[in-house]
Amino acid sequence: MQQTPQVENHRTHPAWLIIISLSIPMFMASLDNLVVTNALPVIRADLGATLEELTWTVNAYTLTFASCILMSSALADRFGRRTVFLLGVFIFTASSAWCGISDNIGALITARTLQGIGGSAVMPLSLALLSTSVPERLRATAIGIWGGVAGLGVALGPLIGGAVVEGMNWHAIFWINVPFGLLCIPLVWITIPESRGRPEPLDFLGLALVGIGLFGITYGIVRGNDAGWTSAEVLTGLIGGVALIVIFIWWESHAASPLLPLRLFSNRSFSMANIVGFLFFFGIFGAIFILIQFLQVVQGANPLEAGLMTMPWTLAPFVVSPLTGLLTSRVGTRPVIVVGMALMSIGLLWSGIILDPSVEYIHFVPPFIAAGVGMSLVFAPIAAATLQGMAPEDRATASGTNMTVRQVGVALGVATLTAIFTALNGVLSPTGFTDAASPAILTDAAVMMLGTFAAFFLPKHVRTEEKVQS
Repeated sequence: MQQTPQVENHRTHPAWLIIISLSIPMFMASLDNLVVTNALPVIRADLGATLEELTWTVNAYTLTFASCILMSSALADRFGRRTVFLLGVFIFTASSAWCGISDNIGALITARTLQGIGGSAVMPLSLALLSTSVPERLRATAIGIWGGVAGLGVALGPLIGGAVVEGMNWHAIFWINVPFGLLCIPLVWITIPESRGRPEPLDFLGLALVGIGLFGITYGIVRGNDAGWTSAEVLTGLIGGVALIVIFIWWESHAASPLLPLRLFSNRSFSMANIVGFLFFFGIFGAIFILIQFLQVVQGANPLEAGLMTMPWTLAPFVVSPLTGLLTSRVGTRPVIVVGMALMSIGLLWSGIILDPSVEYIHFVPPFIAAGVGMSLVFAPIAAATLQGMAPEDRATASGTNMTVRQVGVALGVATLTAIFTALNGVLSPTGFTDAASPAILTDAAVMMLGTFAAFFLPKHVRTEEKVQS
């Protein structure tokens, strides 16, 4: 029999203060998915990093993020969501400082790994804490704001990263997290009540299987071109990784206290939201990784200029996100997500077709706007669809699962597009970049089109009163 979450007695605070307390750390974790992307050419020159090493500065964060999210949710159910959330904020803040003092690529990748561990507690638990701390009548609005802030973190990453790198240096993009982290720790402690789910035994075997499996698959994709796709290390990574994921699924169906309760996937909204979310994040992060390099390497923009050039994309959430909740309440969740995914597909397809050294920047503005509007229409509704019908005690696990799937999409998107780019003999030079980058972006557009098709299978409306039965 399922139990409702245990929420400690706590003085009620205004909803806006609760939203701010939980959104700032989540914004930091979301921002760090892309804030480093705009600094990669500068990091490459300063630390002498290879393209493969640059890929790992992104994927070290996303892979540990993805691998640890479900364990963070399990620890939160046992020891308290607020407690684990605050520990995540502390780890994220401390590792950001380590990134800031790194003077070699190995130290930076290691620090980014720890950042991912901290972020794995911050993002999913911020949504779970929000759902238990905000009154029911304000929950939809609060989740809409939460999704908008997450979208802003992703969207503003290139701009903030470029501005900080150009104004100071690449180390500063990590130092900016520190004061916000130190501010949020006492703020969350004061405003957010402690809550717990069902305290189950920890599934360490499940964590090891999924973590090593995801790492193996990503490692194989990243190393494929350099080491050879039929080499022992690549085949071991790919085949071994897939095998471990299959074993993980089998284990989760038999474990007494699974890390990922497979019964949650009996909820169609939850299942389809995860499929769409994976394809969406695969497409958006892979594309931005390539396009930021294009703006700097081929078009000669400095980091700040490249960030400004993405503003038609990044400004869209400021306009569209506040309207997304109104749209979903009027026309339903599914139509909004379908339109958003379709606009992303159009924007990426358009960008891939016109990607050429001789094309003036103005021609990228329309597809960037389309992609930005589309992105804004997907973030919050996907988060709401993930939690549709979930019992309160399952919300942390459901949110954590969705975050895991998203981050796996990020890691595989960056790794796959980099592999395509390298396989087509692409190099980080003005003359050797575009011929390989264009097919990579077009591949990304095809993935987003597949996500558009998948979105048609989402329920039209999100209703919070249903429950997933065990």
